[in-house]
Amino acid sequence: MTHVPDTIDAEIAQRVWATPLADTHEHLVEEEVRTAFSGPGLIPCNDWAALFSHYLDADLRVAGMPAEEHRALFAPSDDPVAKWRHLEPWWPRVKNTGYGKAIRIAIERLYGIGNVSRETIGRLQEAYAARVRPGFYREILQDVAGIEYCQVNSLEAPFCRTRQPLLLMQDLSILSMHMDPGSAHLSGPAGIEVRELDDWHAVIRWWFDAFGEYAVAVKSQAAYARKLDYAQIPAEVAAPIFRRLVKGEPITGADRKKLEDHLFWFCVRLATERDLPVKLHTGYHAGHSSMNLDWVQQNARHSCDLLRRAPDTRFVFMHVGYPYQSSFGALAKHYANAYIDFCWAWIIDPVSSQRFLEQLIATVPANKILVFGGDFIPVEAVVGHAELARRGVAGALSTLVAQGYLDRADALDLVEPLLRGNAGELFRVEAKRRALARVPWLGQESNPREASASSRGPAPT
Repeated sequence: MTHVPDTIDAEIAQRVWATPLADTHEHLVEEEVRTAFSGPGLIPCNDWAALFSHYLDADLRVAGMPAEEHRALFAPSDDPVAKWRHLEPWWPRVKNTGYGKAIRIAIERLYGIGNVSRETIGRLQEAYAARVRPGFYREILQDVAGIEYCQVNSLEAPFCRTRQPLLLMQDLSILSMHMDPGSAHLSGPAGIEVRELDDWHAVIRWWFDAFGEYAVAVKSQAAYARKLDYAQIPAEVAAPIFRRLVKGEPITGADRKKLEDHLFWFCVRLATERDLPVKLHTGYHAGHSSMNLDWVQQNARHSCDLLRRAPDTRFVFMHVGYPYQSSFGALAKHYANAYIDFCWAWIIDPVSSQRFLEQLIATVPANKILVFGGDFIPVEAVVGHAELARRGVAGALSTLVAQGYLDRADALDLVEPLLRGNAGELFRVEAKRRALARVPWLGQESNPREASASSRGPAPT
């Protein structure tokens, strides 16, 4: 076990670090993309700077890093060691944020380097390059981070036919299904020519029929582009709008919203029929200099309407709705179909995330809480986020024991459901494992080693 503060109860800490984590949200690319790096993509470069390329890159820009320095830091062809000069002036400004702390922890745990500096950057580059090899995802996620499995929301396809289905379980993305109606990247694989709304419905059904059995949930991050105020629009209203859209005729913003709203609820109904929870982005926006805080503030109010309109659908509100998390806590207390996910939250604001977990434990049924999702593209960074999450969970439980709110026995009993049990129940993980052991795209039964490894606990660290 890594060193933990004296304020954390030792017995609670031991239980937290010994329990495997269910990771309910990642954006990991396939391992082969990393080991056979062929150029910039979601991972911009194949050197140590890739570790700093997701989330922390936004902190660097907000700290004042010029755009040209930012581009040079993540350029794929520059000399890796020389790149340090682009980061060096800005690193002291960001290294103590949650984003920075996660990367510092990851670098120490993976490479044994406790301080990133001019003197250590060459060693970091060598260690980074040596680790990126076949099998390194499992080593990092399970052996180092103690993660049982991940749930991946692919940013490259609506559903990723992963080569490691039991380690990298997948969400089915409904984002393009309701936000990009008529898109060829969805209709092409389905082999359906799209002219009418019924055709688009058939395309969406094809994706659910093809991958619903293997998906753990459906996911939409439409909150980056619109409010979550989805009205229930009937097909007869949406159909003529869709027809005009496909023909290339102009449509108003109001009509566009009606079409998106109709398609959102169409997807939600299909998900509910297949017992797939609906994950929704709520709260803070990734990146910098673009967030509409008014939309973010209204997420909980509009989510309340979703919960009432679809009582049989289990909605997972991701990122705790930060910075308006208390409103989502109220929803989880009031509605049986509302769940709170701490994915991303421990690196956005680790201090308030611990306080919010303390509040939730004292407020909502314990099964409504999912405590970890790394939300990263580079797998290495997940190590740091997982440790911050374990510290936060252990800290929250220890605080409640110290305050006399929880008995130590009650706190210890909460560890397994918070870290993995709640996710296993909500996402029907055991049933999914049975399906994923024989995914059709691999053409054979999944690797037996993967099947046995998927339920093991973390190695001592």
